[in-house]
Order: sequence, then structure tokens, then C-alpha cells
Amino acid sequence: MQEKKILIITYYWPPAGGPGVQRWLKFAKYLPEFGWEPIIFTPENPSYPLIDESLMKDVPENLEIIKTKIWEPYQLAEKLNKSNKKFKAGQFDVGNNQSWKSKLSIWVRGNFFIPDARVFWVNPSVKFLEQYLKINKIDVVVTSGPPHSLHLIGLQLKQKFPDIKWIADFRDPWTEISYYKHLKLTNKSDKKHRQMESDVFKNADITLATSYTDAENFRENGANAVCITNGFDENDATKTLKFSQSQTLEPLNSQTKFTLSYIGVLEQLRNPENLWKALDDLVKSNDEFAENFKLKFVGRIDDKILQSIETSSLKNHIDNLGYLSHDKAIGEMANSSMLLITNFPNESSKGIIPGKIFEYLATGKQIISFGPNEADVAKILDETNAGKHFSYQDSEAIKNFIQEKFELWKGGNLQESKGNIDKFSRRNLTKNLADIL
Repeated sequence: MQEKKILIITYYWPPAGGPGVQRWLKFAKYLPEFGWEPIIFTPENPSYPLIDESLMKDVPENLEIIKTKIWEPYQLAEKLNKSNKKFKAGQFDVGNNQSWKSKLSIWVRGNFFIPDARVFWVNPSVKFLEQYLKINKIDVVVTSGPPHSLHLIGLQLKQKFPDIKWIADFRDPWTEISYYKHLKLTNKSDKKHRQMESDVFKNADITLATSYTDAENFRENGANAVCITNGFDENDATKTLKFSQSQTLEPLNSQTKFTLSYIGVLEQLRNPENLWKALDDLVKSNDEFAENFKLKFVGRIDDKILQSIETSSLKNHIDNLGYLSHDKAIGEMANSSMLLITNFPNESSKGIIPGKIFEYLATGKQIISFGPNEADVAKILDETNAGKHFSYQDSEAIKNFIQEKFELWKGGNLQESKGNIDKFSRRNLTKNLADIL
């Protein structure tokens, strides 16, 4: 049987780093097993916030990749204000950390570049792909956002080719994402964002969500929404398991430290200040804990967060490794006692499931999570018995949880979780996608 063809329009593609690129990279890797030939359409000269050459190994050898040039204003914005570099990853200075330059830049970003600064790629891409689709038989078009401007490409193509099926994949929400309210939008701009989002929801044949709550919210707003979460790759998990098994559990006074690790980008809007306070209290009050504790960061940590931690008793316990390749980051996950994950604190973000949680699950390490109450992350942790979720208002309970895990670690009894995680494997998730297709 001849394979059907799926055109995947994505801004993030290797050598781009970070979790956003991995969703469709992994789908493209496994789709041929289920009768689908993926074709990638991506910018030729993108401005990525992170680079990770190690992800290139997952790009299938015979994959067709189409590229066209993009113009985006980030280089100019960074010259005017270095902190604008954060915008590429959806990060912002907040509160007292905002300078007048940051405030102006955020206002311009929200009101002049709608829905985002990659919007200048929309019309040239539609023009190019219109000709491509006339020559090549494509069964399904996928647009993956953010940047949500890519959904406008799908919207216009759907209008020109109504028989082609269109899937709008929302790795994060659009108007419901936490930083949306920080964009300093005028009423006119807000209305334009919401109208565009509504047009996408109503015209896409399927809207994909990465969390259960997001899918429900999208349906309430007129979308034919289905949830397919992110996941972990079995090949990566095998390497992680081998690495983890080589790390024997040893009692106190071994060279190993009780290590709490955060892997990824940590921004001001997801800063677990109550965790830092709990750890600070434990270091001050518990000599054994102070002697054996290490706080490890792998990735890009906001300077303001680091500065605040380094003025506390945690200063001498920090191991900041910076951004590492995906392979090395997985190794650091495995070489940890516990893993930290954070989400935005407001209730509208309870549907966000950070992609790294699935790789965390594959390590078997205990996870401590922060975010709103009744979050989808909490459901996953409960279902897999892999850790505990806290709100940003919790305090004493956090300290007790960490103390409990430290006591288990001292005797070599901090066991790895054995919860069922198979349904979150990239191959099984791709099978779910193929069933929908």
C-alpha cells in the first residue's frame, strides 16, 4: 500500500535545541512505521534561542526537508536591548525587573507583531506552498505552534485547498498562555489575537493539544480538539536506564551527593521561590543535609533567579552546568537523586505539561513539581507514582517532602518509581497520531 503524505510546517527543527523541536522530530521518526511519509517545511535561516547539534541524529536519512528564507526582527531587537533575546523563547522580565526598554519592547512585540514576530514568514510561505501543493499530492498539512503565526499559513492553505486535511498542533496555548497577559496589548490587538485563534480553531479539521485540560479548553472555544501528549523516546530511555543502573545507591558519606536537578529553561514567571526558601531552611537547620546537598541546573537559568539564590545559604551548593546537548542532559537527569519541574502558577496554566516530564519519568527518579492546583502534571505524577506536585503557596509540606526523600537517600533506600509509562513512549504516541490521521 502506498504511503500517504503529511506536510509538517514547523519553525523549530534540528539543530534547534529545547523540547519544542522534539515533538515533530519524533513523530517524523516513527510515522513511516504506520504508513505515513513525513515532509518537513521549515525556515532556512531561523533565529533559534538554543542550538543542539545532537538532535540531528534523529532526523531520518531519506526525509524530505523543504526550506525557504524567513525575515524576523529579533536581531534588530537584541541590538536595542539585550534582554529581548528572551522573547525568542517566550520569556519576559516581570515586576521590578522590567526596565523601560523591556516595557517598550514587550509593548511593541505584543501590538505590532501579531500574533508573533515570525508573522513575516506567513505570506511568502503560503505563496511557495500553494505552488508546491499543486504539483505534489499531500494528504494532510500540519502546522505546529508556537510560533502561532504558522497556523495562519495552515488557515490560508485550507482556504485555497479545502479538500486537504489540516491539523493545527498547539504545543502551548495561544491566548491562554501565561505570558499573554504580560504583552501589554491594546483592546484592538487583543481582539485581533483572539479572532485569529478562533479562525484557526473553527477551520482546522483537528486541533491537537499536548494536555488534557488544553484539549477541553480548545473544544469549549470551537475546536475539534484531541490530546496527544509529548513523551519520551524508547532509544533515549534505554540509554538513560543503562546510565541510571550504573549509578549504585550508596549510603551516607559516599562521594555521591543528594542532588536535586532542574533541566531546561527556568524563567521568572515559573520561579519556585518557596522551594528555594525550603532548601535554604534545610541547609541552615540540618548539618547532614547541608553537607550532602547539591542543587544542579542544566540549561538556561534566568540571571535574576540565580542572583537571588546566590544571596542565600544555597550559594555554595549550586552546580550550574549551563546548556548541554540533549544526550548529555539525559545523562544528568539519570545522575540525580530528584528532578524538579515548574509551571506557571495561574490556574489557566494547569493544562500545560512540560515536555521534559516524560523524559524525567523514563529515568525513574522522584519528581518534585510546582504549578497550579489540579494540574495535569499532578495527575500524571499520581498515575505513575513518580513524585509530588505542589502549589506556589505550599511551604512546610515542601520541606517535609524533601526531608523525607533525603532520609531515604541516606540509607540507600530512595527507590526508583515503577509506574506504567509505556503509553507516553514516542512510538505509541505516534501510533495514536496515525489512528487519528
